[in-house]
Amino acid sequence: MADAAIIVEDAHKTYGGKKGRKAEGAQGAEGGDGSKGVKKALDGLDLRVARGTVHGVLGPNGAGKTTLVRVLSTLLRPDSGRVEVAGYDVLSEARAVRLRIGLLGQHAALDEELGGRQNLEMFGRLHHLGGRQARVRADELLERFDLAETGRKPVRSYSGGMRRRLDLAASLVTAPEILFLDEPTTGLDPRGRVEVWSAVRSLVGGGTTVLLTTQYLEEADQLADRVSVVDRGRVIADGTPDELKSRTGGDRIDVVLRDAGQLGAAVALLPLPAADVRVDTDRRLLSAPVTDRMTALSGVVRALEEGGIDAEDVALRRPTLDEVFLHLTGDGDRLNVKEAV
Repeated sequence: MADAAIIVEDAHKTYGGKKGRKAEGAQGAEGGDGSKGVKKALDGLDLRVARGTVHGVLGPNGAGKTTLVRVLSTLLRPDSGRVEVAGYDVLSEARAVRLRIGLLGQHAALDEELGGRQNLEMFGRLHHLGGRQARVRADELLERFDLAETGRKPVRSYSGGMRRRLDLAASLVTAPEILFLDEPTTGLDPRGRVEVWSAVRSLVGGGTTVLLTTQYLEEADQLADRVSVVDRGRVIADGTPDELKSRTGGDRIDVVLRDAGQLGAAVALLPLPAADVRVDTDRRLLSAPVTDRMTALSGVVRALEEGGIDAEDVALRRPTLDEVFLHLTGDGDRLNVKEAV
């Protein structure tokens, strides 16, 4: 990837022991060397992010996602490895990195007593913009994020989605090349989540590179051009959402019957290898992998009609990112992944 906005090679970061404190969620974890109280948050992590894209980083709690964002944004120093952002080393050229990035953390950094415009002006002044320039930039961002009409109202009166859009606007005061979004829609209702998604798409359309960490799998599906799955401090899979889904088994056809008593007859009639058909009696469901989507669909529908089997639903589907997670990590109980609602 010649035009990479972010390069991470063999990055390590350990918490606990004599040199540091425990990471969030470490809870007395044991390191790979057997030492008590040591948590390897990053354990040889490799990552490359192309410019002008949304790159999703997915993983269970404690996988290293937030530590990665903190290292990339110069809030934490990696113990070892190569980490470059916008062509600058996060250790030796940290100031140059900070001038080119924006960060939206998991928790809003807004003054609820101030209005939206006042918050943005304050952030502008903190970034050493002059008074007039800060006001102009605040007005531009309020208009861009559809907050102009509420800019004078105190933030405490904003909805969750409005607050998150304002927080996102605040991270863009300096027009950064690269924006880090660390679980940006946690706690938002579906409307608020869609509002933030729309704002992120607009940013990328303008050329901003976005690194997105999330546990909402639908969010990665909606926004990410490419996804890296992180577990135990390492990237264990990387690709487009469709590529990752294909690795989990490709397309499937699902058939829901009205009468569970016809499941056996349906398996015998369907133009699919019987050994590949999964039967779920409780859900009256037959499911099987397919390669040629349309040929399989038409063949199944025709076989059901000719055999007098009454189907409630017949559908083609791809694996979800939920299934990708379970397949790649092999430990569904440990994931604690939030379902999108």
